[in-house]
Amino acid sequence: MSHFKTLDDVDVKGKRVLVRVDLNVPMDDGKVTDKTRIERIKPTITEIAGKGGKVILLAHFGRPKGEIKPEMSLAPVVHTLSQVIGRPIAFSTDCTGPMAEAAVSQMEDGDIVLFENTRFHKGEEKNDPDFVAALAANGDIFVSDAFSAAHRAHASTEGLARHMPAVAGRTMQAELEALNQALGKPKHPVVAVVGGAKVSTKLDLLKNLVAKVDMLVIGGGMANTFLSAQGHDVQKSLCEHDLAGTAREIIAEAEKQNCRILLPVDGVVASEFKAHAENHVARVDAVPQGTMILDAGPHSVTEIEKAFEEAATLVWNGPLGAFEIEPFDTATVAAAKKAAELTRAGKLVSVAGGGDTVAALNHAGVADDFTYVSTAGGAFLEWMEGKELPGVKVLEN
Repeated sequence: MSHFKTLDDVDVKGKRVLVRVDLNVPMDDGKVTDKTRIERIKPTITEIAGKGGKVILLAHFGRPKGEIKPEMSLAPVVHTLSQVIGRPIAFSTDCTGPMAEAAVSQMEDGDIVLFENTRFHKGEEKNDPDFVAALAANGDIFVSDAFSAAHRAHASTEGLARHMPAVAGRTMQAELEALNQALGKPKHPVVAVVGGAKVSTKLDLLKNLVAKVDMLVIGGGMANTFLSAQGHDVQKSLCEHDLAGTAREIIAEAEKQNCRILLPVDGVVASEFKAHAENHVARVDAVPQGTMILDAGPHSVTEIEKAFEEAATLVWNGPLGAFEIEPFDTATVAAAKKAAELTRAGKLVSVAGGGDTVAALNHAGVADDFTYVSTAGGAFLEWMEGKELPGVKVLEN
C-alpha cells in the first residue's frame, strides 16, 4: 500500500471540512442500539473541531435508492452522535442546495453539522459530477473516514476526493495501517482463519489468501465442503457438494504456494440444529448417520491454538462453528481467547473483520484485546480478497 495523506498534512483552522463518516448504525424504534461506529469516528471529529475547523458530516443510511425516505433519515442519529462526541451537533435536512448552504453559513469555527442522508440523491451512488460539485460547494477540504464505504465509488466516498484536497481521517488511517500490518507487509508466519457458512461467498478470499499466508485455517460450514471434497461423508452437515472441484483446486493451489491448510479433524455433531441439542464429538472420518457437524471439535481447537502460537500475524474472517447457538460457540470462543492472550503478551498481531466475526469476538469478550477489529463488512472482505478499493485508491499520493 502506497503512502496516503492524513490530518497531519492539512491545516483545518477556519476551513469548511467535509468529513465522510459511517453512520449506518443499527436502530430500533428511532434509537441507536449500537454506538460502535459512532465511537470510531469520535477522534477525527473532535480533532478537527478542536483545531477550529468547521465539521460538516456526510453519511448514508440504508438503501433509499436516490429517493427521500423518512424512515432512512439521519435525524434520529443526531442525539446519540452529540452524546458520544460531547458537543452540540446541528442538522441540515439536505446535503446540498439552499438548506445545506444556510446551515454552513451559520457555522462558527469548531461547530459541527450533520447533513441528511447522501443517498437521498440519485447522484450519490452514480458518482454524478454535478452532485459531487454540489457537495463540494460547501467545503474546502475533504476528509475520508469511512473505510466501510471505501469499496464503493460513490460521490461522497470517491468523487469528492478528486474534486478537492483530500486526506484520510484518523479511523481510516488506523484501518489502513492495521490492514497493511496484517497482509500488506506482515511479519511471517501469517495464519488466516476463514470461517462462515459457505465457500461460494469466500472463493476470491481463499484464492488470494493461499498465495499470501503461511497457514489457512478453514472452519464453519465451509469446512464441510472441503472435508466432503476429500472423501469424508459429512452426513446432514451444511455442505456445497457442487463446489467439490473448486475445493480441491484451492487445496492443490495451497500446496503449490507452500501454504498449509488446516481443516477440522473432529467436530461436534448433533442430529438437529437448536440450542443445547444433544451432541457429542466425532472424528470427521466417522460422522454418525443422520447427524451434522455444528462446531470444530477439541482436537481441532488444539491444532488451531498451536498454529496461533507459531504465528506472528493473524487475520480472521468468519466463525469456526454455529456460534450463535450454544454450545456450538465453543471452538470460536476458545480460539478467540487464545488469539487475545497471545496478542496481549505481544506475541501476535491480530486483525479481524466482518460482521459475524465482530459479533463472535464480542461474544467471546475479547474484541478489545485484538490489535485491530474492523467493523467494515464488504470493504474488509474485498480488501482481503486483494481487490483495489476506489475510496482508498483516490487518497494515495
